[in-house]
Amino acid sequence: MKKGKKYDSTFPKQLYLFFINAVNDSSIPSFSKFARSVGLTLSELEAFKKHDEFERSWRDCLEIRRDYLTDCALTRRYDPSFVKFLLSAEFGVGEKSDEDDKDISVTITVEES
Repeated sequence: MKKGKKYDSTFPKQLYLFFINAVNDSSIPSFSKFARSVGLTLSELEAFKKHDEFERSWRDCLEIRRDYLTDCALTRRYDPSFVKFLLSAEFGVGEKSDEDDKDISVTITVEES
């Protein structure tokens, strides 16, 4: 069985720079593209999220990707319906939660003097 690559303390910065550069090159950044670029599988890369610095970088990259896709939808570079689909799958954006269906009632009691 092939043993995966070990965690490298430079991975968080490499990941962040990969996402920033992809956006600057006008391509959709992805974790699987980064994993391939450093000789890993996506599941091997996801295992590195147990390292705090890598987890922070991962979250930053999720925001970069979400913002990039949102900007592309707003400028009609990408079809807004497709972007909504991607964001819904990754972030739950656009999905209605059970909380949206709950009614809130407020009772005001006025004391008479």
